[in-house]
Amino acid sequence: MSNPDAPAAELVAEIEALGARLGEAKASIATRIIGQQEVVDLALSAMLSGGHALLMGLPGLGKTLLVDTLSTVMGLSANRIQFTPDLMPADILGSEVLETAQDGSRAFRFIEGPAFCQLLMADEINRASPRTQSALLQAMQEREVTVAGEHKPLPAPFHVLATQNPIEQEGTYPLPEAQLDRFLVKIDVDYPDRDTERGILLATTGTADARATRVFTPEELIRAQGIVRRMPVGEAVVELILDLVRACRPEGEEAPEIVRKTVAWGPGPRAAQALMLTVRARALLDGRLAPSPEDVAHLARPVLSHRMALSFGARAEGAVLEEVIDEVTARVTRIGLAA
Repeated sequence: MSNPDAPAAELVAEIEALGARLGEAKASIATRIIGQQEVVDLALSAMLSGGHALLMGLPGLGKTLLVDTLSTVMGLSANRIQFTPDLMPADILGSEVLETAQDGSRAFRFIEGPAFCQLLMADEINRASPRTQSALLQAMQEREVTVAGEHKPLPAPFHVLATQNPIEQEGTYPLPEAQLDRFLVKIDVDYPDRDTERGILLATTGTADARATRVFTPEELIRAQGIVRRMPVGEAVVELILDLVRACRPEGEEAPEIVRKTVAWGPGPRAAQALMLTVRARALLDGRLAPSPEDVAHLARPVLSHRMALSFGARAEGAVLEEVIDEVTARVTRIGLAA
């Protein structure tokens, strides 16, 4: 007779082994990225969840270095695209060129664009035109591109880490809501504190540059993503995710007064899916076997802030979306724990 506890024990062993490997990966990343632990954890959570991340931060805070380090540590092929207003879809996806063979015959040959990689850095993504952004949208959502009527799959795994500069808005195009929703998390990259900046100063102005080492392979990352999806989630955490997402919709019956007064539109079901995945990834990165309500509260801002918008009146009165999310999260969490 088979042991019913065997599958559970096997999953626990896989989670613990993956947690140890992720500890090695974080140690390797820390050789080049000093501080910014929350940023690193969120980026890893997005990759473990199989999603994309939008990094918001001022120039010079290490966003490009982070993507380069992640590609090395996770063993992924990486490309970088500097988005500009004159960038065309073919500059991202690739194009077909007409070639003439030695015998005089002519045929079209497809030349792959930089999107054909496993980790794509889209630098200053909001500088490209909506037409170019729509080409990237298909790649992000469907993991394939369409060129000359033919569907061409992208390598697996495929992740986009995009950066956006919040202060230089001249010559930019706002990202469409549909594209923002495709980013699993929005990561705010802030200035380092004094001690961290001192460490950066000493580590980066010497004669030797720190080198990260590869810890994962693409196949191992895909297997890790499968383990994340198999990680158990308690009923209380599931209900808390649903309560939080539904409370952030101003037209819903479960919305508190602050949401009805300040929010123009709220998050859709994809936000709940993103929370369900990222809380598992965060628990895994912390060495735990299952997510907790604290994980939901911790990830509310990164998952929800780019899937909501304040009304014009709320912005005029100086309301801050992140503060609204914090208040709703605190309220829902109290109710959930009391229940």
